[in-house]
Amino acid sequence: MSVQDPTTISVSPPRTAAREREGLSLKAFRSIDRMREALSAQFTGGLSPQALALAFFDWSIHLAAAPGKRAELAYKTADKAYRLLGLLAASTLDAAAPACIEPLPGDERFAGEAWRRFPYNVWAQAFLLNQQWWHNVTREVPGVTPHHEEVASFVARQLLDVASPANVPFANPEVVARTIETGGMNFAQGLRNWLEDASRLVAGQPPVGAENFIVGRDVAVTPGKVVYRNHLVELIQYAPATATVRAEPILIVPAWIMKYYILDLSPRNSLIRHLVAQGHSVFCISWRNPTEEDRDISLDDYRRLGVMAALDALGAIMPGWRVHAVGYCLGGTLLSIAAAAMAKAGDQRLASMTLFAAQTDFTEPGELALFIDHSQMHYLESVMWNRGYLAAGQMAGAFQLLRSNDLVWSRLVHDYLMGERTPMSDLMAWNADTTRMPYRMHAEYLRELYLDNALAAGRRTADGRPVALQNIRVPLFVVGTERDHVAPWRSVYKIHYLTDSDVTFVLTSGGHNAGIVSEPGHPHRHFRIATRTHGDVDLGPDEWLEQTPSREGSWWPSWTEWLGGHSAPEPVAPPAMGSPERNLAPLGNAPGTYVFQR
Repeated sequence: MSVQDPTTISVSPPRTAAREREGLSLKAFRSIDRMREALSAQFTGGLSPQALALAFFDWSIHLAAAPGKRAELAYKTADKAYRLLGLLAASTLDAAAPACIEPLPGDERFAGEAWRRFPYNVWAQAFLLNQQWWHNVTREVPGVTPHHEEVASFVARQLLDVASPANVPFANPEVVARTIETGGMNFAQGLRNWLEDASRLVAGQPPVGAENFIVGRDVAVTPGKVVYRNHLVELIQYAPATATVRAEPILIVPAWIMKYYILDLSPRNSLIRHLVAQGHSVFCISWRNPTEEDRDISLDDYRRLGVMAALDALGAIMPGWRVHAVGYCLGGTLLSIAAAAMAKAGDQRLASMTLFAAQTDFTEPGELALFIDHSQMHYLESVMWNRGYLAAGQMAGAFQLLRSNDLVWSRLVHDYLMGERTPMSDLMAWNADTTRMPYRMHAEYLRELYLDNALAAGRRTADGRPVALQNIRVPLFVVGTERDHVAPWRSVYKIHYLTDSDVTFVLTSGGHNAGIVSEPGHPHRHFRIATRTHGDVDLGPDEWLEQTPSREGSWWPSWTEWLGGHSAPEPVAPPAMGSPERNLAPLGNAPGTYVFQR
């Protein structure tokens, strides 16, 4: 038996002309499938029919093979019919008869007082009973794959919502009252609203009201300079607002699925402006909006050209000081990968790491997992292979489906049936300023992290070497939000199990965006905060929730206090803007140029 010399490199045998032709022909066959899938996606909204069919067959076959479950459903049918008939009988004697079923938490469609009067109360209660019955039908069917159960239940819920009495003009008492009040002009105004929205959508224009929130004029107005630019990022350095600053600068890594100025909205709710006012030197990455030419940019390119390039530039401007790194959403996941790779390489430039609504373990990624399985992933890859990127509208559509009652149907009723206009806010205008994602990067992100959970398992690589979150030793400040559909807080909480560092965890009210943009003075805000130090016993998320008291107000002051506790005690003079002697002269004013790319 021969032993290969470990100092040599194993080289694959040269490909013959025949093998080259065979490989090309196989790629050609695969391209046929890719083109077919990309074409069919034009009619399915990017959803894989095969994935939906698999979920339907799995559910229906197991339901057909479960006589006990069917008997249970028959019993529930009779029970719900009895309850509805009881309500109907009671309503003939009392128009405000008590409800026999309450809406789910967060469902405000039937919250108005008019919905408690006959006959609207009967219609609303019939819908809620039907909704509950279909939940019973699609859940707890013996033998169904959990993912297919989630998909079947989600599809049933979406179809039911179409027929909600809240969406039917004559069955919605608020629409009826509005029609009587305006003499039917609400429908005429609603039609005008729809035509205006449709024309803007076709023309690729922002929604009505977004013109009041212009980037660089109304939002993203914190003063600063672009001090570094490469093909993928611009690095913005913000001008100091205090005579002295904390010695350690802050580097913010936002997600590339969003424009960075979610953290620099209006002056009253800008997190970046708040940090600057607290005496911090703040730097922020602004990502390029990729095009078809960027199709082969990888996830590791985002790490190298994004996080690491920004750290190099920041180190040249403020040499000798460690950095408080902050990552939001996907940016937090990328920062975690970069920090793990830096820890393995002995790179000690980080003083701390803050993660906003960022997942590092994807075993329970929330409702977004409805759109991610191997069948859907193959279909999505074909769509991106054809275009070179994932279109912004496709991702936005997925998020709207997750919250269809809030983002789709309530708007339909308010804008088109009531004939009114939902006031535009800075957060809504930012949400409409969408971005694309390059083919290779997004495919790697979904397949390796969502499907394979490679980061938590220690299989994710950086520069060709696996990285482990357990190597991170800097203190962590991690924020989850109570109503996050993108990064559920219990999933975000799993960072406790993946690192031995001190972890300060915050659970704040709000969702994925509104929970982070939670400035001091914002009404109806609360949060919980607790620190697990190295060596403490880890609690489960529900235990943590039970043991951690709620506080009123914004979590921002607690974070800035935490940053101060992990910074040098003595302030220093503000750094210069850029570093011309190191080829980092300011290239222009904030917010830069990449943020304007459409």
